[in-house]
Amino acid sequence: MNESGIALVTGAGRGLGRATARALAERGHRVIVAARDVQDATAVVDEITAGGGEALPLALDVADLDGILQARDAALAAIAEKWPGSSIEVLVNNAGVGLFAPIGEVTGEEFDRTFAVNVRGPLFVIQAFLPHLSEGARIVNISSSLSRHVSPATSVYAASKAAIEALSRSLASELGKRGIRINTIAPGPTATDFNGGAMRDNVELRHGLGQQTALGRVGEPEEIAHAVAAFVSSDLRWVTGERIEVSGGVLL
Repeated sequence: MNESGIALVTGAGRGLGRATARALAERGHRVIVAARDVQDATAVVDEITAGGGEALPLALDVADLDGILQARDAALAAIAEKWPGSSIEVLVNNAGVGLFAPIGEVTGEEFDRTFAVNVRGPLFVIQAFLPHLSEGARIVNISSSLSRHVSPATSVYAASKAAIEALSRSLASELGKRGIRINTIAPGPTATDFNGGAMRDNVELRHGLGQQTALGRVGEPEEIAHAVAAFVSSDLRWVTGERIEVSGGVLL
């Protein structure tokens, strides 16, 4: 399926966000590649354009509320210049941070940072861009399989992901009158550079986590990205307020 609308992906400079930006571009979307480090975003844009796609970089730190508004204005200006008359049809809230520590080691600063990026950030990104989303736009928020199953030292991170799932369901009801679909993808263990690249680089960890999945391995970033691309396609136009776990069947 070929799409031509504009897609904005946060946290797209690396990992799942990078893979998602590329997957959407491969399906014909024009992609705004948003990342805290604009150099990372530019590198992904170069990859997309080298493959024949269209993309623009955007500096965006979702933990910075004023920065979200500045990034929105910058994105709209760039769209008006390069793709005039266009509106944003897909928004993927992928940017996230992990806090993995036992309860006795969690600090208030770490707690606040986790919720600022994983929950507050997506909320205010949606709020900022909402007037500029097309009727029938699609929003995907990235959660985690850890919102369903228990794992040591993940309480705060898991709580933030449970919160984004609840937020997604509520907003799906609120924004449905505009035909806007909001769903959540919950990845399982995936070989990215998240949390220092442990699942990508540590062979023993990959093997151990892989044995906890029905399919016997950890996932690859492209497998999550393809699920996001499927979720925003017209094939799933009657699906909203849902959570789909893309985890290889971890801890069923």
